[in-house]
Amino acid sequence: MTTIAKESNYLTFINVFTVDPANQQKLIDLLIQATQTVKKQPGFVSSSLHRSLDGQKVTMYAQWESITHYNEMRNNPAASPFLQQAMEIASFEPGMYEVVETFTNG
Repeated sequence: MTTIAKESNYLTFINVFTVDPANQQKLIDLLIQATQTVKKQPGFVSSSLHRSLDGQKVTMYAQWESITHYNEMRNNPAASPFLQQAMEIASFEPGMYEVVETFTNG
């Protein structure tokens, strides 16, 4: 389960993919397959996929324990075929973040 809290000190990725609306679900399916392979890697915390209502964007929010764990996952070729197929149908804007603050209604 994704927990957003600055105390966690997780490395956060917010990756925005732009896709033709006709390919949005295909992109989601590829990202699900890629995530199914990497979620078993040491240091993986969580991942959430979001689709835009206009069909043009897919955003992935992912958490890793550290940049070292993330880099080790990147060196594992298991997810590569899915990610290569995703890059054939979408452009990609990656972002690496840390949580600064969270707010709730309570």
